[in-house]
Amino acid sequence: MVLATLLATATSVPWSLLLGGLLGLVLLGKFIRLVDQLWWMPRRIERTLRAQGLRGTSCRFLIGDIKDYSRLIKEASSRPLPLRCHDIRPRAAPFTYNLVREHGRASFSWLGPYPKVTLMDPELTREVKSNKFGHFEKLKFPALSKLLGDGVASHEGEKWVKHRRILNPAFHLEKLKHMLPVFSACCEDMVSRWVESLGTDGSCELDVWPELQALSGDVISRAAFSSSYLEGRRIFQLQVEQAESIMRNIQKIVIPGYMFLPTRSNRKMHQVNKEIESILQGIIEKRIQEIKEGESTKNDLLGLLLESNMRYKDENGRSSTGMMTIEDIIAECKLLYFAGMHTTSALLTWTMVLLSMHPEWQDRARQEVLSSVGKNKPDYGGLSRLKI
Repeated sequence: MVLATLLATATSVPWSLLLGGLLGLVLLGKFIRLVDQLWWMPRRIERTLRAQGLRGTSCRFLIGDIKDYSRLIKEASSRPLPLRCHDIRPRAAPFTYNLVREHGRASFSWLGPYPKVTLMDPELTREVKSNKFGHFEKLKFPALSKLLGDGVASHEGEKWVKHRRILNPAFHLEKLKHMLPVFSACCEDMVSRWVESLGTDGSCELDVWPELQALSGDVISRAAFSSSYLEGRRIFQLQVEQAESIMRNIQKIVIPGYMFLPTRSNRKMHQVNKEIESILQGIIEKRIQEIKEGESTKNDLLGLLLESNMRYKDENGRSSTGMMTIEDIIAECKLLYFAGMHTTSALLTWTMVLLSMHPEWQDRARQEVLSSVGKNKPDYGGLSRLKI
């Protein structure tokens, strides 16, 4: 009798109300999970970190330390370094510099609702870097990783081990030696441009930062893709544009779900990413086809990566493109550009600044080059003899 009454009641309730109620429950569940992710979980993690003896900044809702990070970068960039000053830490990484000074050599901060542990102790750093089991979690921003390159740098555990194993042969010293002519050609192109800029008095003024950025882009493009060098250069230009867009929007990007909003900047970033991936996919598929048709593997990074990848077989033992899919290879190529984009050019620029501060070291280095290499193109043997 009771069951019949319940059934009669259910059939008398409009379906729209039942569906509305179910939808409300689903939305409530998602809301509770979002509140937990953005509010309760960061606080639980903060209590755990402090209980383990770490010190750090307090978690602030949604933004974490992003505003402080941006403010300190802006303040540091607005003040020129004093002449002959070598203390670049407060300028290059002001937020980390202040964090370590205030909270110690093992401390934590917040990228939005996500904690980041900073280690300055060499032994702890070695333990993290050499660990092959994925015990140390990496910061995860899936939308951000997809834009810049969701490669080995963001993988953990077994996937990290597999990708690292495939990538390693491409970066073996013997393989890299064969790329020295490529590096030399890129440097010769740059120096030739500089010589053409000389005035009648034999001198000229150059902004070396963009010049050395272009050099690092050329080196990566030629070393990675050789015959597809011009397409590689386009990828580099797009990755630079992408990185600048991300830095301009970093305060918003760390907010969960922001990248899915159809804002003008988001649409532009997705558009750039689509073009990058389209170019890379074309280069990779063309190269795979060449290898299948029996052409020899080129000694560029892509060729070495594909060769290493093809040594592996799938679970059924069939020959395949290996453990890494085309999407995986695209991600690793994007990461290669992003990782090399500013690092080498910044190092070379700072080296030139230091040599300008200390011309006596210019003289010593120049004399060593002339006595070891002379007017010849430097080979690996000649470079290995350069101690200064």
